[in-house]
Amino acid sequence: MNCFRVDEAAVDQIGDCLLRKWIISSDEDSSSPRGNESIDDLERYKIGLRLFINIMGKSKDAQVLKLRSASVRQLKTLIPLLKIRKRELNGGEVPLKQTICLKMEVAQVAAILQTKSLLSSRNSSDGLVWETVTLLMDVADSCVTSPWRRIQACEVLFESLLSSVAEIVSAHGNRTILHRLRLLILCTCAYADTWGTNQGALFKSVVRSTCSIIQAGWNEDRSAVESFLLSLAAHVRQHSEQEDKEKPTVAVMQLNVIPLLAEIAAMLNKSEAVDMLMPMFIECLEEGEASAPSLLRLRLLDAVARMAGLGFEKSYREAIALLTKSYKDKLSTVGSTHSRTLAPEATTERVETLPLAFYVIAGGLKDHVLRNDYRQRLLILCSEVGLVAEAKSGRSGADLLGPLLPAVAEICSDFQPSRAVEPSLLKLFRNLWFYIVLFGLAPPIQREQSSLKSYAISTSSMGSMSAMALQAVAGPYLWNAQWSAAVQRLTEATPPLLVSSVKWMEDELELNALHNPGSRRGSGNEKAVTAQRAALAASLGGRVEISSLSTISAGVKATYLLAVSFLEVLRFSCNGGILRTQNPETRSSLICTFMYLETPQLTPDVYQCLSAMVHRAFDAAITWLCDKATASEDEKDSVLMAHATFLIQQLTHRNENIREMADSLLSQLRNRFPQVLWNPRCVDLLLNLLGGISSSALASDPGAMVACRMLVQQRVREWITYSLLLAPATTQGLLEEQFRKLKKTAHTSELIILFSDLHLDVTKMDMSGQAAIIPAVTAAAAAAAGANSTTVEVLSTGVISANVKSNYVGEIVGMKKLYAGININQLQDTKALTAVWLSSKVDGKSSPEEEDASLSALLFSRFLLCLQQFVTAAERGESVDAAEYHEACLRATALLLSDMVMHLMTTSESFVQLLRLLCWCPAYIFTPAAMETGIFVWSWLLSAAPQLRCSLLSELVDAWLWTVDTSHGLFGAENCGPAAKLRPHLTPGEPVTVKDSIEGILAHRLWLGFLLDRFEVVKHNSRKELLLIGRLLQGSVKKPRFTSHPAATGTFFTLMLLGFKFCAWQLQNLQSIETAGIFLLEDRIYRSALSWFAAEPGWYDWKTEGDAQSEAQAVSTFVYYLTSYQHEPSENLKSGTQENGYISNFRNVQLDGKHGQTGKERVKQLLLMLSQHEADRLETWAFPLKDFVPRLRVHADRLLEFAKTAWLIDPRIALSLVARFPAFNNLRSEVAVMVQEHLTELREIPEALPYFVTPKAVDENSPSLQQLPHWALCSITRALEFLTPPYKGHHRVMAYVLRVMESYPPERVTFFMPQLVQALRYDDGGLVEGYLMVAAKRSNLFAHILIWELQVGFHTAYSNVEYSQGVPLSEIVPRVKQRIIDSFTAETYDIFIREFRFFDQVTSISGFLYPLPKEERRGAIRQQLEKIEVTGDDLYLPTAPNKLVRSIQLDSGIPLQSAAKVPIMITFNVVDKEGDSKDIIQQACIFKVGDDCRQDVLALQVIALLRDIFQAVGLDLYVFPYGVLPTGYGRGIIEVVPNTRSRNQMGEISDGGLYELFQQDYGPVGSVRFEAARDKFIVSSAGYAVASLLLQPKDRHNGNLLFDNEGRLVHIDFGFILETSPGGNLRFESAQFKLSHEMTQLIDPSGVMRSETWNRFVSLCVKGYLAARQHMDGIVNTVLLMIDSGLPCFSRGDPIGNLRRRFHPDMTEREAANFMIRTCADAYNKWSTAGYDLIQYLQQGIEK
Repeated sequence: MNCFRVDEAAVDQIGDCLLRKWIISSDEDSSSPRGNESIDDLERYKIGLRLFINIMGKSKDAQVLKLRSASVRQLKTLIPLLKIRKRELNGGEVPLKQTICLKMEVAQVAAILQTKSLLSSRNSSDGLVWETVTLLMDVADSCVTSPWRRIQACEVLFESLLSSVAEIVSAHGNRTILHRLRLLILCTCAYADTWGTNQGALFKSVVRSTCSIIQAGWNEDRSAVESFLLSLAAHVRQHSEQEDKEKPTVAVMQLNVIPLLAEIAAMLNKSEAVDMLMPMFIECLEEGEASAPSLLRLRLLDAVARMAGLGFEKSYREAIALLTKSYKDKLSTVGSTHSRTLAPEATTERVETLPLAFYVIAGGLKDHVLRNDYRQRLLILCSEVGLVAEAKSGRSGADLLGPLLPAVAEICSDFQPSRAVEPSLLKLFRNLWFYIVLFGLAPPIQREQSSLKSYAISTSSMGSMSAMALQAVAGPYLWNAQWSAAVQRLTEATPPLLVSSVKWMEDELELNALHNPGSRRGSGNEKAVTAQRAALAASLGGRVEISSLSTISAGVKATYLLAVSFLEVLRFSCNGGILRTQNPETRSSLICTFMYLETPQLTPDVYQCLSAMVHRAFDAAITWLCDKATASEDEKDSVLMAHATFLIQQLTHRNENIREMADSLLSQLRNRFPQVLWNPRCVDLLLNLLGGISSSALASDPGAMVACRMLVQQRVREWITYSLLLAPATTQGLLEEQFRKLKKTAHTSELIILFSDLHLDVTKMDMSGQAAIIPAVTAAAAAAAGANSTTVEVLSTGVISANVKSNYVGEIVGMKKLYAGININQLQDTKALTAVWLSSKVDGKSSPEEEDASLSALLFSRFLLCLQQFVTAAERGESVDAAEYHEACLRATALLLSDMVMHLMTTSESFVQLLRLLCWCPAYIFTPAAMETGIFVWSWLLSAAPQLRCSLLSELVDAWLWTVDTSHGLFGAENCGPAAKLRPHLTPGEPVTVKDSIEGILAHRLWLGFLLDRFEVVKHNSRKELLLIGRLLQGSVKKPRFTSHPAATGTFFTLMLLGFKFCAWQLQNLQSIETAGIFLLEDRIYRSALSWFAAEPGWYDWKTEGDAQSEAQAVSTFVYYLTSYQHEPSENLKSGTQENGYISNFRNVQLDGKHGQTGKERVKQLLLMLSQHEADRLETWAFPLKDFVPRLRVHADRLLEFAKTAWLIDPRIALSLVARFPAFNNLRSEVAVMVQEHLTELREIPEALPYFVTPKAVDENSPSLQQLPHWALCSITRALEFLTPPYKGHHRVMAYVLRVMESYPPERVTFFMPQLVQALRYDDGGLVEGYLMVAAKRSNLFAHILIWELQVGFHTAYSNVEYSQGVPLSEIVPRVKQRIIDSFTAETYDIFIREFRFFDQVTSISGFLYPLPKEERRGAIRQQLEKIEVTGDDLYLPTAPNKLVRSIQLDSGIPLQSAAKVPIMITFNVVDKEGDSKDIIQQACIFKVGDDCRQDVLALQVIALLRDIFQAVGLDLYVFPYGVLPTGYGRGIIEVVPNTRSRNQMGEISDGGLYELFQQDYGPVGSVRFEAARDKFIVSSAGYAVASLLLQPKDRHNGNLLFDNEGRLVHIDFGFILETSPGGNLRFESAQFKLSHEMTQLIDPSGVMRSETWNRFVSLCVKGYLAARQHMDGIVNTVLLMIDSGLPCFSRGDPIGNLRRRFHPDMTEREAANFMIRTCADAYNKWSTAGYDLIQYLQQGIEK
């Protein structure tokens, strides 16, 4: 209605309209006592009145007058209506209640209108005022007596009427209203009992309005107000003067007038009013009817307490005297025979009314002096009550003292127990606690009752106080819960119950009275003695045996110790042990407990009990801190820090026992709540403690000072070391911040000495669960310290980093000071300043703070722009300068912190944006260097500005989840690992160029280490940050899409470790209702962890040994944790309804299995088994020469169970099990059965092919082969296996093979051309031939290579040998060759003719030279070369198609030595096909006629595959598969290895061995060039050692060993491989590879296989062998298809079977590594190697 605004003319019109309608309606309906208004009319009237109220200020006086008249009529018509009862109705049409409610609402608005019209009128006469007030009071009287008084509308109307009266009286003043108000009050009081103990809304309205009227008239006419109050008070004493028939009404009114007067006095808060009423009430209580127990007395006592609590001294003292006397009088009746005849009110008075009165006064008093007085009075009363209770039974004693405890607790609520206390007051507190203990009023402090059972039985029969004390320790609690709560509150205010000596305990008269020999609690009662000692022992938590308490007298001393124990344990149990004090240094209740230990002349038995009490109380504090429901995180953290800081300070106490106690408790606190380790206050206090020892009170005691210094130094080292183990990055940041604050003092020197040898070395840690053992955490700690090593030197790195931070902070501070001192008039160029800052300088009106804020805004904008540029560059794929980025981030961080110190801009948008960029930039750039900078900055912010913790972590979580969504690093594409680099030859998939994700993985590893470090810190005291980490984990594992790159293994399992740690912590600390989400997260983590094993195991070799060891360590740590992980996956994994999983893709099968294991247990055991296997693998890779016992020993039957479990989760895991355990044939058979049962669901998994595409399936023409047209593509080597005779050219299999071949570029398939040509033998359906034709049309290179290969196979010498199966190639080759040539277009035919003619001409020179003498051959070569013309610029070298021939070097022709043959070497000038056409290089080739090169091709194919494997894995192994291409029968082209010479050639110019030759060529031993050459020789020797082991090449004389100009070894001439050897397969060369004496001299300077270089060689051999084993099938299949080719290597034995056996697939990785180690040792300078070199030297003249 306040929005109603019109002009005056409109107001007049509206007012006239409303009045006409109102007056007419009122005149028509006013004749009836209750009116005949309809509900609509009443609603209309109500709205009209409200409208008038809003426009009243603009209305005419005539309108207001008419309106007042109408409203008066409405109020008058309501009076008779309120008297109507429902039974008097004659069946009206309108519901009565609704009509009355509306009528009351109209009356309420009418009353408001009447009030506002009076208040707004300046000419209101006294008569008009009195008339209005009278009418309002009449209506109010009717409301009180109305049968409708209980409905809400009547209560609201009554409140409005009285409020209106109060407003009118306050404005106009009218003392006559008091008389009328008194009548209304009495009437209300008379009817108030209808609502029972609650007098109701009408009563409250009367009280409020009466107070308003009295307050308005107090200063104006105080005598009238006093008379008014006295007249009301007079009714309290009229009860006895009334007639019997009037007594009930008068009694009700009397009872209600009492609280009304008390409330009025309280609301007035005037001492005069209280002093006037209090004597009257006290007189009634002492002399009148109220002196006896009655309800009247109870009401009066309540009123006295209410007024006494106002704090007016006179009335307070009168009331306290009365109440104290009354309570003491009641004590005599307790337990007496007379008590049974007392009225119930007597008991109510003692148990409820008087204790409540004491409590009300305690709560009301505000004056400090009165509170102290009242506190002492109550404590004295408690002592007196306790003494009286001595004569009563235990139960009566508690009944007497217990009701007083809430009042005592309330009056002591503001008492500070840590301040000095007067002895008299301390004595009263001691007495109170003695009685609390003896009467069992304190809540139990002992949870376990078993140890007390026997004593309880033995003392139950005596009912003594000692037995009650024993029960009080162990419970159950027998008394009112409010008493227990009061005792707990009392502990917060009770000072330590100290004594000046122990002797007083024997002289305390009051307590001796309790323990006199004749009493039931006396020391002469043996049962009482036993019970009391048992209670004392139990209260001390069993730390003191009962037998040890024999010297403690069961009297005052035992009671004192029991009271102290109860007090201090409860003090720590209630609020964690925090005192009520203004001094933050004295908040810990440990101050109180330690005071007991400082009591002089303590006997050993008492000191033992007090020490046990301290421990017991401290345990209570620990329990309180561990309880989830006791307090908030911030409150608990405050309590924890208060105790920790106090204990740290006590480490320098002059009392040795107290030092030891503080040290013990601090150690307990630190171990239970590690968050204190990283509290800046604790760290600062601990470090500064060293400097404070010399200046402390210990200065006068050198011995104590030395002991303190040694203790503090030891604890500082332990503190820092332990914190480094748990959270090294956070610890390093804190220490750096401390180093920044240090000044050059003796204290500084002491710290430097202390930290000089302190460092974090993960190599010396055990697997006990510290975060520092996790490599990612150690790497993050190194980044936080600015170090580059995993061994973090605390002092050096801390000082350096602190100096760096200080420098950047100094830059910012200096910049601000410089700008602050600039005189704007002296500036020559103001363009350097922004307009904002410049304007503030020019204006001259801004304050220094405003100028600083303006300059900060300028700096923020500059740094925001700078960091945004780095982000933009990263988004474009551009490189970011790491040094510039590092410098910009550190300056930006210094700016943030400088503004926080000055409280500037912390909430500004630029501040938030800069903080966000500092968190997001490392994610955008995402390199290890950028992430190291990020961690350094984040650690700096966290240590210098802890208040940014949540904001920082929130941004980091968002940035992390962004990397998940954008597939960075750990969450990158699955095809980015080594397997992707081997496509399509050895692994399935399209060959794609994939960006190496190693940098991203390393960045994620560093980031993850920082997050793990933060988790270890925040899990104890920051639920918000824990929730943020939970959000990060949920986003990471919600839809598992991790990279399968083997380099990510450690990072992946570190993330899983963080997930399991998080779940375990949350499940341990959350309520059961909150754990559903954690169980879901746990399920997803299990699923994600198992998803890693869906891919076959792979290898990746880091360039540094430490990285490989870190990967192994990460998985080992995960295994260690998983082994001890108690929380298993929830039942969600047991069924087939998982989200984002594979179970739902198969069937709803329960995982409940054998061995009594549930499904979730089997999932965990599966993950544990696979993780153990992965850890063993990685340890073998990281430590190839270390023989260790494997973690995993799994039985075949158990493995089958694992396979079934794995299948239900993800079939790929089951398939990878076969790859991990190839020696278990039963496992392969079981998986094959499962594959064949679920073929249609596995079509996207090419690894499942061998399980159903088998020779047996082909023989049976199995229906499973019908799935092949829909199956995912496999690798080429896998497809080649299906072309072998066992598969019989089955049409479905062949069609699948051709689909695989056709899916890949022909140039990729060219590598396997010999195998494809051999496959023509078994191509009954012509499918292979068809593919060759199609591929030849797609690629000229494919067609050319195919024709050359067909020309080789065409000759009958090759094609008509004895075959195991197939058709001779001589019947196939001519047709295929001609079909290819016929398919050429004119252009492609021209290229074909020119290419083949050119190289045929060059090759034919060899045959031309054969009849010529040797001395004429070189000249003849030149003559023949001059005749050959290079036609066109598209001729390429057949052995290297990427090199285009530009010309022939005519003088390069050289005839080579060969038995009965004349091979020639010719050098061509070539250019790279994809490179610069002007960049001409030389490439030599050997052209042979009369030699079969096909076997070299096969050997070099295997070597090329090994090279690809080594490169993909990242192994530093070197082999050179030079190009060889047979171009016809006995003809071929061989690529010359550039820049090489044979060992034989080297021997022709020097008599020395390799060791001497290397020194001649590369310098002395130890020089850079020599060691580089030695290393290259090692890596090449290791590469060829692996190749030689597999291929078994023989004839390894020095003519077949080449060395390039960098020292690398290259093997050539593979005429004898596999099962063949020279001398009619004599197999004289028995070593697996050549490692002659001169080679070992270079590899192993020690000569005993113990040098670092030898270990490197063997390690490389082991890794190369392990990497090759992973692709055994691909290598074997490549050789297998050539078995019918007629090559000599297949002429004897079982070449394929032996080749497979040399891979040793039945061995584990560790066994295979040991085999390779033995192989290297066996080849080391073997006699047969030297013998064969001697034979070659004698026969062929080849240097040995």
